[in-house]
Amino acid sequence: MREAFAAGARAFGENYVQEGLAKVAELSDLRAELEWHLIGPLQSNKTKPVAETFDWVHSVDRLKIAERLSDQRPPGLPPLNICLQVNISAEASKSGLLPDEVSALARQVAALPRLKLRGLMAIPEPGPGALAQHQAMAALFAVLKADGLALDTLSLGMSADLEDAIAAGSTMVRVGTAVFGAR
Repeated sequence: MREAFAAGARAFGENYVQEGLAKVAELSDLRAELEWHLIGPLQSNKTKPVAETFDWVHSVDRLKIAERLSDQRPPGLPPLNICLQVNISAEASKSGLLPDEVSALARQVAALPRLKLRGLMAIPEPGPGALAQHQAMAALFAVLKADGLALDTLSLGMSADLEDAIAAGSTMVRVGTAVFGAR
């Protein structure tokens, strides 16, 4: 990660809370220059350290999680940036809201203090239908913006599908495997 920092990387994401907290601590000397993103699932019993440490959470899919993050965000920190996770492919094995559930939760999260709703995140099912899923996310994002939500982030695409994600309008891709290799 220090090599990536030396090469210009400033935003780092982590799938697992405990690993993320350890990495933030290990790179504490660079904290003022780094932006930390939690991109993996978040259980309610881990919201406090996340609210105290991370700059972004991409995986909010329940009001309870958002409320806990808002309540536990220290007043001295800027609002925690939030993306709602959408299960755009409706896979049983994936977390996230179904598309028709997003609007209601987005309005509730946008009203919470200490949080800033920035946008949506999804992990489309790999394969030939991925581009269509990316496009469906972009359409959902556009609908929410047209409904008056001040969103600016569409977190779509990983190392294997970033071209489709960018073509669909992603504003943020997650490329850890391409940079650091497979886990």
